[in-house]
Amino acid sequence: MKSKLNLDPAKVDHARESAHKIAQSMQEFIDRHTTVSTERTVLRLLGVDGVDEFDEPLPNVVVDQLLKAGGLPRGIAYWMGNAMIQTGKSPQEIAEAIGRGEMNITELEQAPVKEAEEKIMPIVHDALAKIRQQTAKRNEYLATIGEGKRPYLYVIVATGNIYEDVVQAQAAARQGADIIAVIRTTAQSLLDYVPYGPTTEGFGGTYATQENFRIMRKALDEVGEEVGRYIRLCNYSSGMCMPEIAAMGAIERLDVMLNDAIYGILFRDINMQRTLVDQYFSRVIIGYSDIIFNSGEDNYLTTDDAYENAHTVLASQFINEQFAVLANVKEEQMGLGHAFEMDPDIENGFLYELSQAIMAREIFPNAPLKYMPPTKYMTGNIFKGNVQDALFNIIAIWSGQSLQLLGMLTEAIHTPHMHDRYLSIENASYIFNNMRDLGSEVYYKEGGIIQTRAQGVLDKADKMLSEIVEEGLFSTIEQGKFGGVKRPRDGGKGLEGVCVKDDAYFNPFIPLMLGGAE
Repeated sequence: MKSKLNLDPAKVDHARESAHKIAQSMQEFIDRHTTVSTERTVLRLLGVDGVDEFDEPLPNVVVDQLLKAGGLPRGIAYWMGNAMIQTGKSPQEIAEAIGRGEMNITELEQAPVKEAEEKIMPIVHDALAKIRQQTAKRNEYLATIGEGKRPYLYVIVATGNIYEDVVQAQAAARQGADIIAVIRTTAQSLLDYVPYGPTTEGFGGTYATQENFRIMRKALDEVGEEVGRYIRLCNYSSGMCMPEIAAMGAIERLDVMLNDAIYGILFRDINMQRTLVDQYFSRVIIGYSDIIFNSGEDNYLTTDDAYENAHTVLASQFINEQFAVLANVKEEQMGLGHAFEMDPDIENGFLYELSQAIMAREIFPNAPLKYMPPTKYMTGNIFKGNVQDALFNIIAIWSGQSLQLLGMLTEAIHTPHMHDRYLSIENASYIFNNMRDLGSEVYYKEGGIIQTRAQGVLDKADKMLSEIVEEGLFSTIEQGKFGGVKRPRDGGKGLEGVCVKDDAYFNPFIPLMLGGAE
């Protein structure tokens, strides 16, 4: 279909080609390395769960022992398969023995790598079958009770107590929400372990744990059957435990997961080497599980200027798309992020926002784009805030967005109350219904503000991507070209958990997931 913005298709193709080169170059680095969190993920997929007597998660206990003994470069899959051969125990039983101080996994007699791999393969296939069952359950719901229209109405709950979150989430679903995002407790992204069990004491959000995922999934299935509409569940597969939480999400049938290494580097100061390796495995899991991932480009505009640096958002979207391609994530799962964050005092700001939103839709036509609401310039004036959110909703329906995180008129005042959420859903529902087909009715002035803006942003993004091809992604991040935030390659949190794989390393899940194993 011809671009309404008159975008140059050759320029789009060139930008995408540059992004592919960037992602492929990083993939060569990723393929040579593993991390403690990647290996803990393998354990979780093998069925290891629970805590020791000190409440330390067993995946951490096992991998920490391996790291201390110098065995991490071979990967936990070998050591666990070998331990099964030598002891006759299951992975869970082996982990519990290590937790009790009864076993050192690297001191057992060592079988050949091929034998260790063969030993764990039945458990690997069982794990994949369980994930496929969850995907089938989602598809069954969609085929029977259906879902809401796009843009999906996407709201957050953030009480800190999973049981109170359930009350608020079910209320939001009854009010019309299609996606419930359980906001993660403050700073959990910097924990190098996943807490265990149900939690009631989060601050600014609720701990992301497998039991909390299970509780909320059950609650949303119940309310979805009640209202006759499948309700999607969203949480965070980011931070120090990125792939572990992706695995938990796949096991418990989450539908949307926030997942972006560059976000973690810039805004959480996580070491870039660590989190890019972790992102790959997390996206392989997400791709296999038919989960939509959300990338974090919207955050760039909270620390950088939305007018001057919109091209950095587009450049990052291209890179995130290509990282996803390498992890076998389908276009229909690529929830690339952007945001309505223009200074409201800019003349014609609405036209610039509209231009950028339509540009994202034209360049990524099959992606379920995640459109984020105004936050940076929300002042606490609820009347003006409601108008800002209305303009945001108008652009969303006009430009064909997919996942609409609803703005709250009380942004900058407090965590939303149930009635704040209701007013936001009412605002969006009214606008979406009354302007449903506006976008298909409108064309844009040749050489006008909207076309010129989009073409200029694409030009800058294309040039930026060409520069990154020459300089490398690590160097680009060090220079602060994304979000105006500089991070050193060897700085940040978690570098000590990265190592080069040895020649006998294997991770049985990645090749099977990439191949869509049945």
